[in-house]
Amino acid sequence: MTEAFDESVDTWTPESAVDDRIRQLLDDPANYIHAFIQIIRYLKTRKRTGWLDRGIDAAHTESIADHMYRMAVLAMIVPRDDISIDTCVKIAIIHDMAESLVGDIPPYANVSKAEKHRREYETMKYLSSLIKPYNPKFAEELVELWLDYEEIRTIEARYIKDIDKLEMIQQAWDYEQQFGSKYNLEEFYAARPSIKTPEIGQLCDDLIARRNAWKAQQDATPSA
Repeated sequence: MTEAFDESVDTWTPESAVDDRIRQLLDDPANYIHAFIQIIRYLKTRKRTGWLDRGIDAAHTESIADHMYRMAVLAMIVPRDDISIDTCVKIAIIHDMAESLVGDIPPYANVSKAEKHRREYETMKYLSSLIKPYNPKFAEELVELWLDYEEIRTIEARYIKDIDKLEMIQQAWDYEQQFGSKYNLEEFYAARPSIKTPEIGQLCDDLIARRNAWKAQQDATPSA
């Protein structure tokens, strides 16, 4: 696949990131849906760069799909009667879908925030165009749900933004339980103040309390 983090911000397009074997399907609109299905497979294999950057081995690093799956489950189990759980689940499993082609661009990459947004928006529109011959209604909904999340246009989007942070913090705690203090993941816990939903905030506070107790025990244990 084409490297997502190049400096050619004026030339990057979703089409440029599509493998040749998938591009062969684009000669016939009847095959667009098959191209879409193959493209989103990359979500299962692309790793979340934040963990790689902290030194976690790729074999143990979660994929983008791993992250979105647990978010979708969290969206279903937290009790809220005033929101559409179906909408929340949809947003959870599409909010990072653009990364199938764009990649998980880290803050230090030579890509501005505006350019990152442009690439992701163009990718969502491109993916929508592949779905459209098969299911035009959902093709339109896909882009709107993504925009809802990006712009926090709905209560469901706010809810999923918070779940996104909770899932990330939980993953940091998962790694610390797995590897001990091998990696410095402290900065991920700094996302807690950005969580606005009370139910999600409480889950996060409970998690952090357990983690802090663990750290205190670790610090009190003499080194061998």
